[in-house]
Amino acid sequence: MANEIMRIFFPLKIITYPQGEYGVEDNPMEITPVEAVSYEDAILAAIAKENRLFENDRGLAEYIHDEALNRKVYSLYPSVEIVDGELWGVMTAGLKESLSGEETSELLDFVTGQNSDGYGEGLEQRPIKTLDGEIYVSFWNHENYSLKLEQEMKNNQPDFGYGGQVMGLVKK
Repeated sequence: MANEIMRIFFPLKIITYPQGEYGVEDNPMEITPVEAVSYEDAILAAIAKENRLFENDRGLAEYIHDEALNRKVYSLYPSVEIVDGELWGVMTAGLKESLSGEETSELLDFVTGQNSDGYGEGLEQRPIKTLDGEIYVSFWNHENYSLKLEQEMKNNQPDFGYGGQVMGLVKK
């Protein structure tokens, strides 16, 4: 079972297709992270539905191919969370043991891959129905993409991306 929790935050890209007089319009608009807060419940419901497809209680951790990292990372689950009035994506890793700096970088690379080509790619292709129309949530925003560990988010530290400082282990 997990002894520690590591939370990894990243910006979301959310596109909306507003509801018009005759149904969903063809004019997509990107919504800001502040505007996205109003869609948190709908997005969480869509993620919960997506997460039911996992074959065991490890979530995305079951796909970590590096054996040493796979032994240390018990679970990895995607979600969203409001931080300072903005909606962010978050991956929560349950760790059996602390990760070294190199292992943390490997995990961050894995999360980036899942966000861009794995889990995130599947999620962004499924519309989420809201009262305002359909939205599409992308965990991958190549223009402004970076990963921040929880401690960086709490301290409002500069964005070091995943190649910079390594912080954020929180005892459970």
